Amino acid sequence: MEGLTAVQGRIAAIQNRILGLASTSSTSTSAAWATAASAAGLTGTAATGATTAVPTAASGTEGQVVAAAQRYLGVPYAWGGTDPSVGLDCSGLVQRVFGDLGIDLPRTSSQQATAGTPVAGLAEARPGDLVFFDNSSSRPGIDHVGIYVGDGKMIAAPQEGEVVKVQDVGEPTLIRRVLPQSAAAPVSSPSAGSGLAGVPYADLFTAAGARHGVDPALLAGVAKVESGFDSSAVSSAGATGLMQFMPATARGLGVDATDPASAVDGAARYLRQLTDRFSSTDLALAAYNAGPGTVARHGGIPPYAETQSYVRKVTSAAEAYS
Repeated sequence: MEGLTAVQGRIAAIQNRILGLASTSSTSTSAAWATAASAAGLTGTAATGATTAVPTAASGTEGQVVAAAQRYLGVPYAWGGTDPSVGLDCSGLVQRVFGDLGIDLPRTSSQQATAGTPVAGLAEARPGDLVFFDNSSSRPGIDHVGIYVGDGKMIAAPQEGEVVKVQDVGEPTLIRRVLPQSAAAPVSSPSAGSGLAGVPYADLFTAAGARHGVDPALLAGVAKVESGFDSSAVSSAGATGLMQFMPATARGLGVDATDPASAVDGAARYLRQLTDRFSSTDLALAAYNAGPGTVARHGGIPPYAETQSYVRKVTSAAEAYS
């Protein structure tokens, strides 16, 4: 396997050849890329029709991100891969690209989904934004990421047997902007204009609330009271993560309590279940704190100072975020 320097040198040479074709149609440009890549031995990229031309509208820091991502086109996918001379997975690619530009990002896609600031939707996305996906029906939470390059396209490391390539974005679950705001036009977040603006994990609360019919402000209130928005919090009773799930509850919901996206989604599903069962937000919150069996046994909010205080605090926080 060639070293990173050699691979990047070969790709740079190919890119230089293609720059001279900028005035041709996108079809001709893609064909030129395919020919050049094939001649260089980079099978599996555009030479096999897997990669299309990268949009060129980005400039400044946005353009630097796109250019940095292009350098890894054709690198094989490798699960857990962070070394381009061996292979990259989706989050390894993202971490490497932004690391090349001096921007530190977490290792996994679920962690990267909490970096930067939220973008309202694909129509507001800028080149260099990160697009996230929940592709697993068996486990809620972010499990894939790509780098948006414009025109509905992203550069990503898709899956085993494929290579880093340009793909259609489709419908991302979340979009985050990690570039400095001065590098791109301002964009409104899902919570812009509301009390959730600037709240940690606001986009996760918004997305999960929309999926399960729960007020995002209520989810934010639970997170504030439960953990103070600390995804690594562990209580003396053994509750874990942003939404403070006990191990048995997390297992029952199929939640990874340490993964913010999974935890918020699980909390939204759980609060939906509790609200449907007790027909009351206050009783759902009491059940979240003391357990649904306790609420059912007492026929209302249990006469426990902790639970009664918990309901008041979450309700007050939710009102502040509404």
